[in-house]
Amino acid sequence: MGIQDLQRYIEAHVPGACVPVDLLKIARGVTLHRPRTPGSRHRPPAAVELCLVLDAEGCLDRLYGGYFSDWVCGGQWNRMVQFLSILVQTVQNNNMELAVYFSGALELPRMREWVGRQYNQRRDINQALKHVALKATPPPKVWWTAPACLRTALRMALRHLKVQVLCSVEDHRQEVMAFCRENNYHGVMAEDAEYLLLGPPRYFSAKQMKLTYKGSLETKEFILNEVARGLDLQPNRFCLLAALLGNYQLTEEELAEFHGRLASRAGHAKATPEEVTGLVVEFVRTLASADDLDEVGTLVFQSATDPRVAKLRASVRYYTDASRDDLKYKPAGGAAARAATKPADAADPAATETRRLYDRAAGGSQDGRTTVNGVLAQQMSRLSTDDGAAPGSFTGGSASNGHVDGPEDGPQVNLEPPPLPSVTPEVLRTAAERHQKGLMAPWVYQVLSQGELQLPVCVEDELGRELPNSALFYRPVRERVYAVLFNLYHHSFLHNRDKDKPAEEQHQIPTVQVREWAYSRANPYTRPDLVTAQPLNWGVPTVQRLWFGTTDDDKKRRMRALLSCVNADSPYIRNPLYVPQHLLVLACVLRYMMSQTGPNGQAFLCKPELDAFIAQALSPKLTDSQYLQDLQLPSLSARAVQLASLFMQGVETVLFANDACGAPIPWLMCCPWLFFDGKLFHSFLLKATQCRNVLELCDNQLDMVGQLDLVRQAVLDGLHVQYARPQLSGHPAGHPPLVPGPRRLLARGGRLQIGGVVVGSWAGNSSLGGRGRAPAGGAPRRGPGGGVGQQSARDGWPAAGRAAKTVKKKAVSPAKKEGSAGRGLDAGPDASAAGSGAGDPGSAGGGAAAPAQFEDALLLVAQ
Repeated sequence: MGIQDLQRYIEAHVPGACVPVDLLKIARGVTLHRPRTPGSRHRPPAAVELCLVLDAEGCLDRLYGGYFSDWVCGGQWNRMVQFLSILVQTVQNNNMELAVYFSGALELPRMREWVGRQYNQRRDINQALKHVALKATPPPKVWWTAPACLRTALRMALRHLKVQVLCSVEDHRQEVMAFCRENNYHGVMAEDAEYLLLGPPRYFSAKQMKLTYKGSLETKEFILNEVARGLDLQPNRFCLLAALLGNYQLTEEELAEFHGRLASRAGHAKATPEEVTGLVVEFVRTLASADDLDEVGTLVFQSATDPRVAKLRASVRYYTDASRDDLKYKPAGGAAARAATKPADAADPAATETRRLYDRAAGGSQDGRTTVNGVLAQQMSRLSTDDGAAPGSFTGGSASNGHVDGPEDGPQVNLEPPPLPSVTPEVLRTAAERHQKGLMAPWVYQVLSQGELQLPVCVEDELGRELPNSALFYRPVRERVYAVLFNLYHHSFLHNRDKDKPAEEQHQIPTVQVREWAYSRANPYTRPDLVTAQPLNWGVPTVQRLWFGTTDDDKKRRMRALLSCVNADSPYIRNPLYVPQHLLVLACVLRYMMSQTGPNGQAFLCKPELDAFIAQALSPKLTDSQYLQDLQLPSLSARAVQLASLFMQGVETVLFANDACGAPIPWLMCCPWLFFDGKLFHSFLLKATQCRNVLELCDNQLDMVGQLDLVRQAVLDGLHVQYARPQLSGHPAGHPPLVPGPRRLLARGGRLQIGGVVVGSWAGNSSLGGRGRAPAGGAPRRGPGGGVGQQSARDGWPAAGRAAKTVKKKAVSPAKKEGSAGRGLDAGPDASAAGSGAGDPGSAGGGAAAPAQFEDALLLVAQ
């Protein structure tokens, strides 16, 4: 229930208010309907575009390219870029302009709604993983969940396509509406029923947006006049209706008694959300007057002294003021508010300047403490309006903060910022500007301004014992990034410098603790985890020097700071002969994954999995969108699905560290479509279980084999390499074999084509008989510690991967068998020559530059 039910109620009971439209036809009519002045009668009209603000949070699946049946594989980023390029080109060629808004606001007062949405997504993820584990086929559309790092990839792709990208700071909906009004945009395209009350010029559904093959951009438009006529309700009572339906200020639980009385009067033993919405509409319609909110509150809550009456007034005022046409949203500096709460830094000039900026922007606060009412009051004060403007509202879309599951008592939210060291105004201003323009990872400004992070759920098995929890797995990286952002080494340096001074005059090292909302079995979003920053083991420059330094030495220190944060400070990683620049993010993530252990304290990545990650990044098929569209996977593995998600979570973490350290890797070299495709990764991983050596995995391309060996050497340099044991004795990654045998595929699968375009594909199911049986070829060789031996694991995969071919051979003497196992992956003269040539940085097969498909940045977009 809640305000989002109003959207569904309107669609069901007021069908005339929701009409299908073609945005391209509307755009072509903008110039035609422009008023002409007598002086301009004899000259052509100036070009006028249909300008819309797109709230990306309501249409992530549409921007991803619609529904791909293999979204669970980890993200098809090149296909996403191809779709976005077609969408942007269509929009620009038809007199339209889009400004895409992403949510970068924590919105702590709405934390209960965010946690509820995460619980719903966690439920869908569990169902999807169960489906993959049982049927080895892609899950149905109803369980679609945004792949990890999707928002970051969308921001980069839209930026690459020259589309205006923005990111909210404090109140996402208010900032979207303020941008629309201040820039005279024609309307908003979103999927949130609260926009219904904020009065955009026109409102379109983002969830219904479809780019068709006939060249139209279809969606639905909601018309306020038809809504008011269909509900038989005056528009000036819509704000009261929204407050009585339930929202983040006056929740549904607080209104449950009122809704129950309405249902009992209407004779409903247990009313449905749709029925409750209709009863509330009727109640608001029959009120003699909606102006006296104290009287309405007394009627609703049966008491004039009930504290919920004040919440009702605040909720109605929030929507009433926000719906005025002269709304001007003024976001306050959260970082300055935090700096003002640090009395120990009172003598710091930077802290004084920061506090002055905050006092000027937000009016200050007593002793730095902020309560729930204080936050609401600050939000009200930032809605500056002039007298004489009538309140207005508009009909909008559904669906992110209605009735959702979550903890019974709700999350334990503390609106008072944690005590953190002050940040200089120059750093704050730069972070805020880049945050608002979508040029920086949102986590950077959230940490600097509020000392808090929200980590959404991802595709992983919360009950699994083989793969780690991604939020906890990458926490050490974030701990080091926090130390960089708050200059922890600089504070330690000042403290050591003052050792000879009295204790009261010594510089004190602050304790940097950031609140992280991370999902785990022990803490399912009930409270934030306090994460303490961990300094790096070398003299890291201050964040001002990292961000604004221009010398060559500053550039080197930026890169060293980034590599130190992700446990990848190795000379091979820095060497472009081993790791080209566009593969640097991939190498950092894989090295971190190889340097850590799983929940059982042992390595969790098998060698075929490591090689599959590298091989798909080097494959020329990575940029072939048509090949990736036609590619059919014979089966899916739940383990591979989770590995891809864990890898993309690592990519997002590395990009966060990259922005915090001053962006030593250019953003064009950080784009995920340069080095990863989930579907291609699954294809290579399936292939790796059947290949005898790396040469077969690389389709007999010697240069690809050499580059793979170089990247692998850089990833494993200086590590005590110990690969994980295969999940199944015969198949390292837990995939069924692709060769005929007892578990051959029962169905070939197929694909559906419409007009020559593949719109869906499915794979055959494999028989479950024989699961877990040992292969005839025997178990793979193991090292002394129970894992794969270092030398044999480095040179080749376990012999079990070749069991299907060795089972028919005659008996071989132990000496010959041992010699064959020693050659491993690079068995054969060609592979051996490739491996020896690739191991030498100065050899001809070293692959010193990036592949040809990445030489020109314009070719990053698949045509």
